[in-house]
Amino acid sequence: MPSQARSPATTRKRIWLTGASSGIGEGLARRLLADGHRVVLSARSTDKLKAIAADAEQGPGDALVITLDLTDRDAIRTAARQIEEDFGGLDLMLLNAGTCEYLDARDFEADLVHRVFATNFQAAVDVIESALPLLRTAAAQGGERPQLAAVSSASAYLPLPRAEAYGASKAAVSYFLESLRLDLDAQGIDVSVIHPGFVKTPLTERNDFPMPMQVTVDQAVEAIVSGLARHRLDIHFPRRFTLLVKLLGILPPTLRRQIGLRMTRD
Repeated sequence: MPSQARSPATTRKRIWLTGASSGIGEGLARRLLADGHRVVLSARSTDKLKAIAADAEQGPGDALVITLDLTDRDAIRTAARQIEEDFGGLDLMLLNAGTCEYLDARDFEADLVHRVFATNFQAAVDVIESALPLLRTAAAQGGERPQLAAVSSASAYLPLPRAEAYGASKAAVSYFLESLRLDLDAQGIDVSVIHPGFVKTPLTERNDFPMPMQVTVDQAVEAIVSGLARHRLDIHFPRRFTLLVKLLGILPPTLRRQIGLRMTRD
């Protein structure tokens, strides 16, 4: 559902958003365009991206649609060259694309793990490779420090049953960006990691287990946009849920095991 239109942002940013066609990504796309930014919309669904761009045509923002399969490194590099030509740099690289598959340990499938990591982690690394030169250009142009941000998950804080592939891929994203943050600081680039709890999206609608303290897409978008505006290092929400998960994540292994066993299935 489209977010309500808002007045143009004070600072118009050049933004590349992946996974922009549905769920949190669609909500972010519509909000960023309503705020007056220049946004590259990337996903595999051309029709959905064009529909979002068409809805924003009369608004203050500008949309550039680049259909993209993030498992194709050459396509990512081509997209980056087009963004350089059209935008001349990036003020925000927002990695949102992701997938989720749950592992059944009784029928262990390595291909499932590879698929999840290919989309959630390796694709993010490949996009970062192509986006960093554009962020460095923005840093050299002066003004507000450009940002690299990625949507991880609250599952990165705590190992959960059946989440071996999904949780590990998101934990890899979190660790990678937190480490990269240290090395990019001297280059004038800030890094934010986004750890949502359960958000009501087409992806989570497939889940067959309770999702406590679930929030809407609009609530998630508001938390992300607000956190990015403040250049927060860790954008996590809803806080009452994510703070609890963080607390459980630092318990001794024996206690974490006991809690995790209560959530497993026969």
